[in-house]
Amino acid sequence: MTKEIKKIGVLTSGGDAPGMNAAIRAVVRACSSHGIECLGIYEGYKGLIEDNMIPLYARSVANTINKGGTFLRSARCLEFIEPEGRVKAYENIKKNNIDALVVIGGDGSFTGAQKLSKEHNFQVVGIPGTIDNDICGTDYTIGYDTALNTVVEAVDKIRDTASSHNRLFLVEVMGRDAGDIALNAGIGAGAEEILIPEIENLGIDRLMHSLDTSRESGKTSSIVIVAEGNTGMNILEMRDYVCKHRPDYDVRVSVLGHMQRGGAPSCADRVLACKLGVKAVDALLEGQTNVMIGVSHRQAVCVDFSVALSKERELDKELLRVADITSL
Repeated sequence: MTKEIKKIGVLTSGGDAPGMNAAIRAVVRACSSHGIECLGIYEGYKGLIEDNMIPLYARSVANTINKGGTFLRSARCLEFIEPEGRVKAYENIKKNNIDALVVIGGDGSFTGAQKLSKEHNFQVVGIPGTIDNDICGTDYTIGYDTALNTVVEAVDKIRDTASSHNRLFLVEVMGRDAGDIALNAGIGAGAEEILIPEIENLGIDRLMHSLDTSRESGKTSSIVIVAEGNTGMNILEMRDYVCKHRPDYDVRVSVLGHMQRGGAPSCADRVLACKLGVKAVDALLEGQTNVMIGVSHRQAVCVDFSVALSKERELDKELLRVADITSL
Protein backbone atom coordinates (compact mmCIF):
# COMPACT_ATOMS: atom_id res chain seq x y z
CA MET A 1 0.00 0.00 0.00
CA THR A 2 2.99 2.29 0.46
CA LYS A 3 3.08 5.04 -2.17
CA GLU A 4 4.12 8.64 -2.50
CA ILE A 5 1.77 10.87 -0.54
CA LYS A 6 0.99 14.23 -2.08
CA LYS A 7 -2.27 15.12 -0.36
CA ILE A 8 -3.69 14.28 3.08
CA GLY A 9 -7.25 14.83 4.26
CA VAL A 10 -8.10 15.56 7.90
CA LEU A 11 -11.49 15.41 9.62
CA THR A 12 -13.00 15.47 13.10
CA SER A 13 -15.76 13.05 13.93
CA GLY A 14 -18.08 12.22 16.84
CA GLY A 15 -18.29 14.35 19.96
CA ASP A 16 -16.08 17.43 20.01
CA ALA A 17 -13.23 17.68 22.49
CA PRO A 18 -10.97 20.58 23.54
CA GLY A 19 -7.71 20.24 21.62
CA MET A 20 -9.18 19.02 18.34
CA ASN A 21 -8.28 22.34 16.70
CA ALA A 22 -4.73 21.99 17.99
CA ALA A 23 -4.55 18.51 16.43
CA ILE A 24 -5.86 19.78 13.07
CA ARG A 25 -3.29 22.58 13.22
CA ALA A 26 -0.48 20.12 13.88
CA VAL A 27 -1.53 17.89 10.97
CA VAL A 28 -1.76 20.87 8.60
CA ARG A 29 1.64 22.26 9.59
CA ALA A 30 3.27 18.83 9.51
CA CYS A 31 1.96 18.48 5.96
CA SER A 32 3.33 21.90 5.11
CA SER A 33 6.75 21.01 6.51
CA HIS A 34 6.86 17.97 4.18
CA GLY A 35 5.56 19.84 1.15
CA ILE A 36 2.26 17.93 1.21
CA GLU A 37 -1.13 19.43 0.42
CA CYS A 38 -3.79 19.20 3.11
CA LEU A 39 -7.56 19.20 2.75
CA GLY A 40 -9.84 19.94 5.68
CA ILE A 41 -13.08 17.96 5.53
CA TYR A 42 -16.11 19.60 7.11
CA GLU A 43 -18.50 17.72 9.41
CA GLY A 44 -16.60 14.46 9.55
CA TYR A 45 -17.67 11.57 7.36
CA LYS A 46 -20.68 13.58 6.21
CA GLY A 47 -18.24 15.96 4.53
CA LEU A 48 -16.56 13.07 2.76
CA ILE A 49 -19.89 11.87 1.39
CA GLU A 50 -21.04 15.38 0.41
CA ASP A 51 -17.63 16.48 -0.93
CA ASN A 52 -17.45 19.38 1.50
CA MET A 53 -13.73 20.13 1.72
CA ILE A 54 -11.36 23.08 1.77
CA PRO A 55 -7.58 23.41 1.26
CA LEU A 56 -5.70 24.20 4.47
CA TYR A 57 -2.33 25.92 4.69
CA ALA A 58 0.01 26.78 7.54
CA ARG A 59 -1.58 30.22 7.89
CA SER A 60 -5.11 28.79 7.63
CA VAL A 61 -4.77 27.37 11.13
CA ALA A 62 -3.23 30.43 12.79
CA ASN A 63 -4.75 31.27 16.18
CA THR A 64 -6.61 27.96 16.47
CA ILE A 65 -4.47 26.17 19.05
CA ASN A 66 -6.29 27.95 21.89
CA LYS A 67 -9.83 27.41 20.57
CA GLY A 68 -12.23 24.80 21.91
CA GLY A 69 -14.46 22.66 19.72
CA THR A 70 -13.46 22.02 16.11
CA PHE A 71 -13.51 24.61 13.33
CA LEU A 72 -13.99 21.76 10.83
CA ARG A 73 -17.13 20.91 12.79
CA SER A 74 -18.36 17.42 13.48
CA ALA A 75 -21.49 15.44 12.69
CA ARG A 76 -22.75 11.92 13.25
CA CYS A 77 -23.31 10.41 9.81
CA LEU A 78 -25.71 7.46 9.65
CA GLU A 79 -25.14 7.12 5.90
CA PHE A 80 -21.46 6.34 6.45
CA ILE A 81 -22.40 3.34 8.61
CA GLU A 82 -23.64 1.55 5.48
CA PRO A 83 -21.22 0.22 2.80
CA GLU A 84 -22.95 2.33 0.16
CA GLY A 85 -22.15 5.47 2.13
CA ARG A 86 -18.51 4.54 2.39
CA VAL A 87 -18.43 3.95 -1.38
CA LYS A 88 -19.64 7.54 -1.89
CA ALA A 89 -16.99 8.77 0.54
CA TYR A 90 -14.23 6.89 -1.28
CA GLU A 91 -15.39 8.23 -4.65
CA ASN A 92 -14.91 11.76 -3.34
CA ILE A 93 -11.54 10.78 -1.89
CA LYS A 94 -10.45 9.72 -5.40
CA LYS A 95 -12.08 12.77 -6.99
CA ASN A 96 -10.04 15.07 -4.75
CA ASN A 97 -6.83 13.05 -5.18
CA ILE A 98 -6.53 12.40 -1.44
CA ASP A 99 -3.79 9.84 -0.79
CA ALA A 100 -4.35 9.35 2.95
CA LEU A 101 -6.69 10.40 5.73
CA VAL A 102 -6.29 11.50 9.35
CA VAL A 103 -9.40 10.91 11.50
CA ILE A 104 -9.62 12.72 14.84
CA GLY A 105 -12.27 11.21 17.12
CA GLY A 106 -13.23 8.32 19.37
CA ASP A 107 -13.99 4.64 19.02
CA GLY A 108 -16.99 5.13 16.71
CA SER A 109 -14.88 7.29 14.41
CA PHE A 110 -12.10 4.71 14.40
CA THR A 111 -14.54 1.92 13.55
CA GLY A 112 -15.62 3.87 10.46
CA ALA A 113 -12.01 4.62 9.53
CA GLN A 114 -11.06 0.96 9.85
CA LYS A 115 -13.89 -0.13 7.56
CA LEU A 116 -13.11 2.55 4.98
CA SER A 117 -9.46 1.53 4.94
CA LYS A 118 -10.04 -2.20 4.60
CA GLU A 119 -12.86 -2.01 2.08
CA HIS A 120 -11.03 0.35 -0.26
CA ASN A 121 -7.37 -0.43 0.46
CA PHE A 122 -6.92 3.16 1.58
CA GLN A 123 -4.40 4.60 4.03
CA VAL A 124 -5.94 5.94 7.27
CA VAL A 125 -4.62 6.81 10.73
CA GLY A 126 -6.57 8.00 13.76
CA ILE A 127 -5.92 10.49 16.55
CA PRO A 128 -7.88 9.91 19.79
CA GLY A 129 -9.99 12.98 20.52
CA THR A 130 -12.57 12.40 23.27
CA ILE A 131 -12.99 13.71 26.80
CA ASP A 132 -13.93 10.22 28.04
CA ASN A 133 -10.35 8.84 27.93
CA ASP A 134 -11.86 5.47 27.04
CA ILE A 135 -9.60 4.36 24.17
CA CYS A 136 -7.20 1.44 24.64
CA GLY A 137 -3.56 1.83 23.67
CA THR A 138 -3.08 5.41 24.82
CA ASP A 139 -2.46 6.85 28.25
CA TYR A 140 -4.58 9.91 27.50
CA THR A 141 -6.98 11.17 24.84
CA ILE A 142 -7.16 14.74 23.58
CA GLY A 143 -9.67 16.74 25.61
CA TYR A 144 -9.57 14.62 28.75
CA ASP A 145 -7.28 16.90 30.77
CA THR A 146 -9.34 19.97 29.93
CA ALA A 147 -12.57 18.21 30.90
CA LEU A 148 -11.04 17.23 34.25
CA ASN A 149 -10.06 20.81 34.97
CA THR A 150 -13.55 22.01 34.01
CA VAL A 151 -15.16 19.52 36.39
CA VAL A 152 -12.83 20.32 39.29
CA GLU A 153 -13.40 24.07 38.86
CA ALA A 154 -17.18 23.55 38.84
CA VAL A 155 -17.13 21.27 41.88
CA ASP A 156 -14.97 23.75 43.81
CA LYS A 157 -17.69 26.34 43.30
CA ILE A 158 -20.47 23.92 44.18
CA ARG A 159 -18.66 23.08 47.42
CA ASP A 160 -18.87 26.70 48.50
CA THR A 161 -22.65 26.48 48.37
CA ALA A 162 -22.72 22.99 49.92
CA SER A 163 -20.68 24.18 52.89
CA SER A 164 -22.72 27.36 53.34
CA HIS A 165 -26.02 25.48 53.52
CA ASN A 166 -25.01 22.08 54.97
CA ARG A 167 -26.10 20.35 51.78
CA LEU A 168 -25.36 17.11 49.97
CA PHE A 169 -24.66 17.66 46.28
CA LEU A 170 -24.84 14.83 43.75
CA VAL A 171 -22.78 15.98 40.77
CA GLU A 172 -23.09 14.06 37.50
CA VAL A 173 -20.13 14.11 35.13
CA MET A 174 -19.67 12.79 31.59
CA GLY A 175 -17.77 9.71 30.55
CA ARG A 176 -20.40 7.49 28.96
CA ASP A 177 -19.46 4.02 30.29
CA ALA A 178 -16.02 5.11 31.53
CA GLY A 179 -15.35 6.41 35.04
CA ASP A 180 -12.02 8.15 34.41
CA ILE A 181 -13.44 11.68 34.64
CA ALA A 182 -15.48 10.87 37.76
CA LEU A 183 -12.63 9.10 39.56
CA ASN A 184 -9.86 11.58 38.81
CA ALA A 185 -11.97 14.71 39.19
CA GLY A 186 -13.49 13.28 42.37
CA ILE A 187 -10.05 12.86 43.91
CA GLY A 188 -8.90 16.26 42.66
CA ALA A 189 -11.98 18.02 44.02
CA GLY A 190 -11.94 16.17 47.35
CA ALA A 191 -15.29 14.45 46.86
CA GLU A 192 -16.62 12.41 49.77
CA GLU A 193 -17.78 9.64 47.44
CA ILE A 194 -17.31 8.66 43.79
CA LEU A 195 -19.68 6.37 41.91
CA ILE A 196 -18.44 4.83 38.65
CA PRO A 197 -19.87 2.15 36.32
CA GLU A 198 -16.77 -0.08 36.20
CA ILE A 199 -17.03 -1.16 39.84
CA GLU A 200 -20.30 -2.90 40.71
CA ASN A 201 -20.04 -2.33 44.45
CA LEU A 202 -19.73 1.43 44.04
CA GLY A 203 -23.50 1.90 44.09
CA ILE A 204 -26.27 3.18 46.32
CA ASP A 205 -25.44 0.93 49.31
CA ARG A 206 -21.89 2.21 49.43
CA LEU A 207 -23.16 5.76 49.06
CA MET A 208 -25.52 5.40 52.03
CA HIS A 209 -22.77 3.89 54.16
CA SER A 210 -20.43 6.71 53.17
CA LEU A 211 -23.02 9.35 54.10
CA ASP A 212 -23.53 7.77 57.51
CA THR A 213 -19.77 7.60 58.09
CA SER A 214 -19.34 11.22 57.03
CA ARG A 215 -22.11 12.36 59.35
CA GLU A 216 -20.60 10.43 62.27
CA SER A 217 -17.21 12.01 61.64
CA GLY A 218 -18.72 15.50 61.89
CA LYS A 219 -19.08 16.43 58.22
CA THR A 220 -22.04 18.72 57.63
CA SER A 221 -21.87 18.82 53.83
CA SER A 222 -20.81 16.38 51.13
CA ILE A 223 -19.98 16.22 47.44
CA VAL A 224 -20.68 12.98 45.60
CA ILE A 225 -19.40 12.59 42.03
CA VAL A 226 -21.55 10.31 39.88
CA ALA A 227 -20.47 9.05 36.43
CA GLU A 228 -23.23 9.21 33.84
CA GLY A 229 -22.80 5.51 33.00
CA ASN A 230 -24.78 2.75 34.69
CA THR A 231 -24.17 2.90 38.45
CA GLY A 232 -27.40 1.16 39.38
CA MET A 233 -29.57 4.29 39.48
CA ASN A 234 -29.62 7.52 37.55
CA ILE A 235 -28.76 10.63 39.53
CA LEU A 236 -32.40 11.70 40.07
CA GLU A 237 -33.30 8.25 41.39
CA MET A 238 -30.32 8.50 43.76
CA ARG A 239 -31.55 11.84 45.03
CA ASP A 240 -35.01 10.45 45.68
CA TYR A 241 -33.60 7.38 47.42
CA VAL A 242 -31.37 9.44 49.71
CA CYS A 243 -34.19 11.85 50.52
CA LYS A 244 -36.48 8.95 51.43
CA HIS A 245 -33.98 7.00 53.56
CA ARG A 246 -31.95 9.91 55.01
CA PRO A 247 -34.51 12.73 55.31
CA ASP A 248 -32.11 14.79 57.42
CA TYR A 249 -30.04 15.49 54.28
CA ASP A 250 -30.80 18.52 52.11
CA VAL A 251 -29.99 17.00 48.71
CA ARG A 252 -29.29 18.90 45.50
CA VAL A 253 -28.43 17.62 42.03
CA SER A 254 -26.06 19.26 39.55
CA VAL A 255 -25.61 17.80 36.06
CA LEU A 256 -22.55 19.44 34.51
CA GLY A 257 -23.42 18.24 31.01
CA HIS A 258 -21.86 19.62 27.86
CA MET A 259 -19.90 22.37 29.59
CA GLN A 260 -17.31 19.62 30.10
CA ARG A 261 -16.74 19.40 26.34
CA GLY A 262 -16.22 23.11 25.80
CA GLY A 263 -13.68 25.77 26.59
CA ALA A 264 -10.10 26.49 25.67
CA PRO A 265 -7.90 23.38 25.84
CA SER A 266 -5.41 23.08 28.68
CA CYS A 267 -1.69 23.26 27.99
CA ALA A 268 -1.45 19.48 28.43
CA ASP A 269 -4.11 18.91 25.77
CA ARG A 270 -2.49 21.38 23.39
CA VAL A 271 0.90 19.69 23.70
CA LEU A 272 -0.64 16.21 23.35
CA ALA A 273 -2.58 17.28 20.26
CA CYS A 274 0.55 18.73 18.64
CA LYS A 275 2.57 15.61 19.40
CA LEU A 276 -0.08 13.24 18.02
CA GLY A 277 -0.82 15.39 14.96
CA VAL A 278 2.81 15.49 13.87
CA LYS A 279 3.21 11.76 14.52
CA ALA A 280 0.11 11.02 12.44
CA VAL A 281 1.67 12.57 9.35
CA ASP A 282 4.99 10.84 10.08
CA ALA A 283 3.18 7.50 10.33
CA LEU A 284 1.43 7.99 7.00
CA LEU A 285 4.73 8.85 5.30
CA GLU A 286 6.19 5.66 6.79
CA GLY A 287 3.40 3.62 5.17
CA GLN A 288 1.40 3.00 8.34
CA THR A 289 -2.34 2.46 8.05
CA ASN A 290 -5.22 1.26 10.20
CA VAL A 291 -3.48 2.57 13.29
CA MET A 292 -4.27 5.05 16.03
CA ILE A 293 -1.59 7.46 17.20
CA GLY A 294 -1.53 7.28 20.98
CA VAL A 295 0.83 8.22 23.77
CA SER A 296 2.56 5.75 26.06
CA HIS A 297 5.19 6.67 28.64
CA ARG A 298 5.30 10.17 27.12
CA GLN A 299 6.12 8.83 23.64
CA ALA A 300 3.83 8.94 20.60
CA VAL A 301 3.17 5.40 19.41
CA CYS A 302 1.22 3.60 16.68
CA VAL A 303 -1.50 1.25 17.91
CA ASP A 304 -3.46 -0.98 15.54
CA PHE A 305 -7.14 -0.08 15.33
CA SER A 306 -7.99 -3.66 16.25
CA VAL A 307 -6.23 -3.17 19.58
CA ALA A 308 -7.67 0.29 20.21
CA LEU A 309 -11.18 -1.05 19.59
CA SER A 310 -10.78 -4.52 21.10
CA LYS A 311 -11.69 -3.91 24.71
CA GLU A 312 -12.56 -1.38 27.35
CA ARG A 313 -9.70 0.63 28.76
CA GLU A 314 -8.76 -0.58 32.24
CA LEU A 315 -9.39 1.75 35.14
CA ASP A 316 -6.49 2.62 37.44
CA LYS A 317 -7.44 0.49 40.46
CA GLU A 318 -4.83 2.15 42.66
CA LEU A 319 -6.77 5.40 42.34
CA LEU A 320 -9.77 3.69 43.96
CA ARG A 321 -7.66 3.02 47.04
CA VAL A 322 -6.37 6.59 46.97
CA ALA A 323 -9.93 7.89 46.77
CA ASP A 324 -10.99 5.81 49.80
CA ILE A 325 -8.10 7.02 51.92
CA THR A 326 -8.26 10.70 51.01
CA SER A 327 -12.04 11.01 51.39
CA LEU A 328 -12.02 10.15 55.11
